[in-house]
Amino acid sequence: MARRNTGPMTRKGQPELIHGIELAPLAPPANLTTELVRRLSSEIRAGRLNPGDRLPTEQALMRQAGVSRTVVREAVSALRAEGLIITRQGVGAFVADPAGRGQVRIAPDEMRSLGDVLQVMELRLAIETEAAGLAAERREGGALERIENAARRFAAAVDQGENAVEQDLEFHRAIFAATGNSFFPRFMEFLGPMLIPRHTLRTQVVEEERRASYLRMVREEHDRIAAAIIAGQALAARSAMRRHLAASRERYAQLAAPAQ
Repeated sequence: MARRNTGPMTRKGQPELIHGIELAPLAPPANLTTELVRRLSSEIRAGRLNPGDRLPTEQALMRQAGVSRTVVREAVSALRAEGLIITRQGVGAFVADPAGRGQVRIAPDEMRSLGDVLQVMELRLAIETEAAGLAAERREGGALERIENAARRFAAAVDQGENAVEQDLEFHRAIFAATGNSFFPRFMEFLGPMLIPRHTLRTQVVEEERRASYLRMVREEHDRIAAAIIAGQALAARSAMRRHLAASRERYAQLAAPAQ
């Protein structure tokens, strides 16, 4: 049973207890997001947070873990992709029912090396290239609108200087859904947070300008994929997705190179 919050601990040097969990400030490892995901998922899997329990607010997590709002949001996105939490707009994030979680998936802690991540990228290249083509061929109206909106939200997030992990996930979710084949979204659940692995790689050493340039290239590639799908150009959609994922694979290798 989850421990209930009895208020902040006042003894100097003790971590604050909020919403039933303790999170001491994070030391600065190579990837703060990955570390926060690891700690929160441990709390959930250990039963210190029960299904239906609400996670601490963004502000509480920022204060407890000593991290930025961006790190908290990326961690919440990763936990949601893993099926550990659900989010309700305007309400917060809640621990998911274990019965509804995917039983087979690629977890972040399975990615022990850059080589593992690049192999997942190869898998994505094989599957998502065809997904883009099917989406262009079937062109269901609501699905096309979802893809267009997702591309627009990703572009807006990049323009605002965000890491845009959640918006990136939504773009690829929209394409999988647009295939009209329910097994494609299920494949995405198998990949879990590894669908967008940049927050699991040790890329903090990369300067902000380089990261922004990387995301601008991704935005342009997303726009080309979306335009081809919306126009019903299946060959162009497959080609644009193939180029996007191949280029992403190469960029991940370059971004993570300093950590090797």
